[in-house]
Amino acid sequence: MLIGAIAAEVAATTAMKYSDGFSKLWPSLVTAVGYIVSFVLLAQALKSMSIGTAYAIWSGVGTATVAALGLVLFGEGLSLAKVAGIVLIIAGVVVLNLGGAH
Repeated sequence: MLIGAIAAEVAATTAMKYSDGFSKLWPSLVTAVGYIVSFVLLAQALKSMSIGTAYAIWSGVGTATVAALGLVLFGEGLSLAKVAGIVLIIAGVVVLNLGGAH
């Protein structure tokens, strides 16, 4: 469920970029549907996962994936600060997962 929630969120965020400020119909609809699907799947994942861990994974993996797509699809630059930020996000997710379910 969590992987699906991440995929839907990444698709929605990417579509939002293509929506040109919600001025294009189809990318705007993909954005809306993608976020709805993402939240429904995230809510289902929360039935069996702790909220901190699930949200950290959902937001962290989503952020890192969208940043990578920004490089590939939109030619966004890659700075040392951006790399450091992505590494810190991933490290945070790892640390939260190492903490266990206490």
